[in-house]
Amino acid sequence: MTDSRHALIIANDRYADQGLKKLKAPAQDAAALERVLHDPQIGDFEVEVVHNASADLMRRRIQSFFNDRRRADTLLLHFSCHGLKSESGELYLAASDTEPPLLAATAVASQFVRGCMSGTRAGRSVLFLDCCYGGAFSRGSASVRASGEINVLESFAKDEPAGGRGWAVITASDSMEYSFEDHELTENSAPRPSLFTHAVVEGLETGEADLDADGNVSLDDLYEYVYRQVREQNPHQTPKKAAELQGELHLAHGRRGIKVVAIPSPPSLRAAMNSDEFYTRRGAVMELCTRLQRPEVPVAEGARQHLAEVAQNEVQPLADQAAAALREIRLAPSPDHLDFGRVPRGSHPPKQSVTMHGPPLARHCVAQPRQPWLRVDPTRSGLEVHVDTTATGHLSGDIVLKGVADESVIHVEAEVTPADEGDLPKPGPDPTNDSPPPKPRPEDEQRTAVIEPSRIPSKPEEPPRTAEDRERTDRKPPSRRAPALAGAALALAVTALAMLFMTIQRGVVAVVARADEGVNGNVEDNIREYGALTPLIVCLITGAAALVVGAFARHDLGARPEHYTKQATSGTQTLTSVAKGLAIPTLVLAVLAGIAYLVGSAQW
Repeated sequence: MTDSRHALIIANDRYADQGLKKLKAPAQDAAALERVLHDPQIGDFEVEVVHNASADLMRRRIQSFFNDRRRADTLLLHFSCHGLKSESGELYLAASDTEPPLLAATAVASQFVRGCMSGTRAGRSVLFLDCCYGGAFSRGSASVRASGEINVLESFAKDEPAGGRGWAVITASDSMEYSFEDHELTENSAPRPSLFTHAVVEGLETGEADLDADGNVSLDDLYEYVYRQVREQNPHQTPKKAAELQGELHLAHGRRGIKVVAIPSPPSLRAAMNSDEFYTRRGAVMELCTRLQRPEVPVAEGARQHLAEVAQNEVQPLADQAAAALREIRLAPSPDHLDFGRVPRGSHPPKQSVTMHGPPLARHCVAQPRQPWLRVDPTRSGLEVHVDTTATGHLSGDIVLKGVADESVIHVEAEVTPADEGDLPKPGPDPTNDSPPPKPRPEDEQRTAVIEPSRIPSKPEEPPRTAEDRERTDRKPPSRRAPALAGAALALAVTALAMLFMTIQRGVVAVVARADEGVNGNVEDNIREYGALTPLIVCLITGAAALVVGAFARHDLGARPEHYTKQATSGTQTLTSVAKGLAIPTLVLAVLAGIAYLVGSAQW
């Protein structure tokens, strides 16, 4: 979670007015919600709790909560209290000093909260409303008459906020009706207010609210989870949601594994896998191995599931080939052990990087720190691990990586030491003290003499340098350009050769499939279906690039021989020769394969 995230929890369970029933759940709910929202492994919010506040204090805290925000901020406001409806139909949130006949003066109007949400510059604002809703009050009378139900969402979702990118409101119920009689609040049919907040806390804490198992609990995930939980426990209560959001809002980290909706293998590939011909099935397995490396994770996941079936049900050679391909997508963090060493307390949190190796499916995982002092941020190449230095002592913890079919652990250690006392400013002389400084004692003089600059031994003079020494020192470091280009040329040549083999393999599978189709077949369609043209094109490009890069390496070596050592010269010549020997035959065969395709596709 890289944005700034803030939460304000308002919980009122004690009221001065005797007509307002005392609530049991808000205090416990507020503590539990604060815990999960503040936990860096779950919500990572900065949380403020306001408990049993007056109406004036509630308004001040709410307005200051929404003021002075940035578009990168995400705000979450949670109410757990009584909700009261005035005679005009407006919803009010009860404070500890609320007087039911004086709602406008002693309670917080929903219009006030809506105005604060509309005026904030925060990018996203979320309101959770866990309240009981009361009936309208008669004017000029202490008694209260019953009234119709109130649509809670309409009280907050009337105006689209102008300053931010979006808003969302989730209420504990659609509408609940209460009536006041003789200053006593009586329930017609009402569930406990804690059902809603308890479901929110449970869903975030256990990770069960991450319904799509993508590693994050979105607003939609949380609402669906809370809706199911509340309805199961009380069918008369129906949570509601209204939202105007751009994109998906992630409220918390998921604590379950990651799940990918797989794209199944094409029917033609499954048909080839069910063929009686061994080599046809072998070609299909090779194609599955290729799909396993695809950057589209759903496609790769479909290939993984298919290869898992092959590894269990096929003959030994094909089963071993499938098992070997599946081993390549195991989670491979490097390093898997991080030691931060000794870190001063209160220093800037140190960080170390972890690189995830393997194909895209192997790098697709969720990182779950097991200790609160660990923080993990995703990077392009893997992860960045931070350590909190607020507490001293030896720290030892784990980061669990969960992929689609594998788990791995990164162990982290650090030693947070007290701040160095030597770095603290030493007290200077007191300017108000006119007395002369005390005469140093003999032992002080001896201790002072040790660090006097005049007593420090001078650095021994260096012997005069010979001409050979000057030549060795002044000589420029050898260049590495030509060896690097030669290595790149060899890598390109090897890639071209690998692409040629892949082209041949896919071409053979396509030709076999064409033969099985009989007179209705078309070899051009089969070649396109099995993707034989793509590696052929890559082969031609990388082969030509290998020759060009190798030529540049040899040219630089000949133009600047004084910049290279004998070892670098010999190595460059060897690498370019090998690259040229691989690239030229590969290009010739690739061109012949392309000509064969152009000629044969029209005839067969």
